[in-house]
Amino acid sequence: MNYRHIYHAGNFADVLKHAVLCLLIRYMQKKDKAFRVLDTHAGIGLYDLSSEEAQKTGEWRDGIGRLMEAELEPQAAEILKPYLDAVRDLNPTGAITRYPGSPKLSRMLFRPQDRLAAMELHPEDYPRLARLFEGDFQVRVTELDGWLSLGAHLPPKEKRGIVLVDPPFEVEGEYERLVKGLSTAWRRFPGGTYCLWYPLKKGAPIKEFHEALQALDIPKTLCTELSVKGDREATGLSGSGLIVVNPPFTLKDELHRLLPVLKDVLAQDRFASTRTFWLRGEEKREEI
Repeated sequence: MNYRHIYHAGNFADVLKHAVLCLLIRYMQKKDKAFRVLDTHAGIGLYDLSSEEAQKTGEWRDGIGRLMEAELEPQAAEILKPYLDAVRDLNPTGAITRYPGSPKLSRMLFRPQDRLAAMELHPEDYPRLARLFEGDFQVRVTELDGWLSLGAHLPPKEKRGIVLVDPPFEVEGEYERLVKGLSTAWRRFPGGTYCLWYPLKKGAPIKEFHEALQALDIPKTLCTELSVKGDREATGLSGSGLIVVNPPFTLKDELHRLLPVLKDVLAQDRFASTRTFWLRGEEKREEI
């Protein structure tokens, strides 16, 4: 995978990840108390979909492009409203030319008391991210390997928080690093809500990854996956998944309503599928 995210911004994987991130933020805001979002692999924060890189792949057209044009049934539309409203706010003319990465999306949803800690190590991306939030006292951008932040930046001083881990998957061993990173972070901040992204593609060690997560024995670990096409003949990304630790009690039901709609809108062949189930935290394994 070419991880420079401008090539993939707004694709189907971003749709799932960012829709869920918005739900987690809105749930945190049901209480007046401040919270912090720790974004371990933040990217540049805001993406120009008219750029040469984004136009080269055009992945956003089969992601946020399709979703913005779809006629959604009312329940799914309500669930997606914070996410889609943020995208609309960045594109007031109606043409989709800008797309928010996770740090920008988080910041757009914040109340005055909420905070963002954004980590980025890439030598070209860090300065752009820092400029995006220059002078914003609610955001701290740090030039740091995001994996290190799972130890050094937890727990947050607010004692409430969302930890988004969206690694590049451009080197071997990233699934193992996700497991190790979650283990480290959870020991330091067991009350946090964690959202871990991972790719689905032919040959990916998903079964072993899930088993390793189960072996951590962390309570309340939810898994959700969206595949937009079958992986038998496909090359590259066929879907993506999220691991959510300490999810809001409403999240599983929201995913039950949302995932079938996303599958219908974003499917690229007849083998598109979804599933949502507990890795830990419920006696009975459920899938959709």
